[in-house]
Amino acid sequence: MATSNDLKNGMVLNMENQLWTVVEFQHVKPGKGPAFVRTKLKNVISGKVIDRTLNAGVKIETATVDKREMQYLYADGDGYIFMDTTDYDQITLSNALVGDAANYLLENQMAIVAIHEGLPIYVELPASVVLEITFTEPGLQGDRSSGGTKPATLETGLQIQVPLFVEQGTKVKVDTRTGDYLGRVTD
Repeated sequence: MATSNDLKNGMVLNMENQLWTVVEFQHVKPGKGPAFVRTKLKNVISGKVIDRTLNAGVKIETATVDKREMQYLYADGDGYIFMDTTDYDQITLSNALVGDAANYLLENQMAIVAIHEGLPIYVELPASVVLEITFTEPGLQGDRSSGGTKPATLETGLQIQVPLFVEQGTKVKVDTRTGDYLGRVTD
């Protein structure tokens, strides 16, 4: 148990028999009336985001979530195979559980797998990953009708928008939260 004053980003709460992670929070002390905490919570399973206001000092139940660094091995028909690098145990995560993270996963890449009461609940990737562009049209100089971007397909199959000067075979940094192009990477 914790109080609403103890909230931190990334903390997992057990509210209404569901797991919610704290995306952001703000302690508010109005000039008149009691203090309260304004939070933005994300459902761990469904991804739904809600705003919740809690009175200051209210007890809230926290969930024990074990976050383990695991290596992504490969995908098969049943899901995605991850290996715990400490004891070499392998687990299979369903396609639904991995979700959009599959767009950024390469074989042998490290990721954080969150486990609650023995069951994996979500996969957490680094804020950005480096991927290679496998296909993009050549950009024409002076073509600015599309705002200076063009579609490009990454080695995972994900399609993103990149600037016109980026060519096929280039390694780029991609934001895993939004899917945005962040820049070129040189070896």
